[in-house]
Amino acid sequence: MSPKRKILMLGGSAQQVPAIQAAKDMGYHTVLIDYLPDNPGQHVADKWYQESTTDIEEVYRIAKEEQVSGILPYASDPAALPAAIVAERLGLPTNPPKSVEILGVKHKFRRFLQENGFPCPNTYTFSPDTPIEEVRQDLEHLKFPIVIKPTDSSGSKGVTFLKDLTSLQDAIGHARKYSRNRILIAEEFIERGFPYVIGGDIFVENGKIVLYGDMACLRDDNGKGLIPIGKKKPHGLNELQANMLHNELQRLINKLGIRNGELNIELIIDKGDRPHFLELGPRAGGNMIPIQLSDAFDVDLIRANVAAALGEPINLNPIEPKECFMTYVLHSNETGIYKGVEYSREIEPYIYRRVHYKSEGDTVEAFDGAGKALGIVFMRFPDKIAMEHIQSKLNQHIRPVLK
Repeated sequence: MSPKRKILMLGGSAQQVPAIQAAKDMGYHTVLIDYLPDNPGQHVADKWYQESTTDIEEVYRIAKEEQVSGILPYASDPAALPAAIVAERLGLPTNPPKSVEILGVKHKFRRFLQENGFPCPNTYTFSPDTPIEEVRQDLEHLKFPIVIKPTDSSGSKGVTFLKDLTSLQDAIGHARKYSRNRILIAEEFIERGFPYVIGGDIFVENGKIVLYGDMACLRDDNGKGLIPIGKKKPHGLNELQANMLHNELQRLINKLGIRNGELNIELIIDKGDRPHFLELGPRAGGNMIPIQLSDAFDVDLIRANVAAALGEPINLNPIEPKECFMTYVLHSNETGIYKGVEYSREIEPYIYRRVHYKSEGDTVEAFDGAGKALGIVFMRFPDKIAMEHIQSKLNQHIRPVLK
């Protein structure tokens, strides 16, 4: 019997465990890198190295020593570029590292969009250590309102909406907390022509988008509409808006030379029906988006990610969903001790999967980003009327209970 092919998994968090399990179920030997001593992936993977997924030379050493056939940074922004660089060095399947690098940091992505004729707001890039008066002066060239954010984070972590410069210092401090590269960006707020931010994932096979998983993003009002709390499909775009979005997404993929794999999207449709790309993450989306889309399109995107990383045939054949699908990110606006989650009788028939990250007695932090979620609830509805009815009062139907 020939030895199993090996796949290197970068990251062993709870959201990454399904990818490790899928690779094992497909018959591959799984090698995991994760620096956290309590990562749950270590209990699933065949072998675990306690190292950083962002240490390129260490990832290279392990990949070479283990003689892996592919590298998968499933749902991980920080690990995406190291994975691409190491895979290219070893002649393994990957998308161009230069393109992955462009997608990984917002200021480079904004420059790329501008240079290639995509709609893009005016921006200003600066260090959090820049004197505040200098930042104030430079921001006068932008049209308010603006958004201040880190250039290397996702899930709306570290993002602040500003109508004026009154809270500029606080916004910079908030963005600094979530910035690894110490580069921040200010950009003009785009006035929407469609009420929801569009998010979700796409899947590319041989340079062609074969699955458009664009959905409407649900947002937390306490975060001024910036913090994701779920996704719903269908999104409600009209045919013209959807076609323009899909055409621009494919044009973007072509310009970047992306060949295979799942990418996370976030964009706004302006009043001219033009899509403004906020992010195109070079990895599968968080908050279990691949699982939600797999349910909706009757495919297995997690296995497809594994196959893409190994250069195996993907053969996705998505079926456009007839039902409506929605996820809700469990969260609390207060800090406390977790007791459980209460669900209304009305919502129960629509819930088909619950994932709870917390156990009774665990500490809960006030929700200000995806990292403080308590879990994910998956719902299926027969039509949009039923989905919209539940969505209108989600916080009444689903309520975390704290001690």
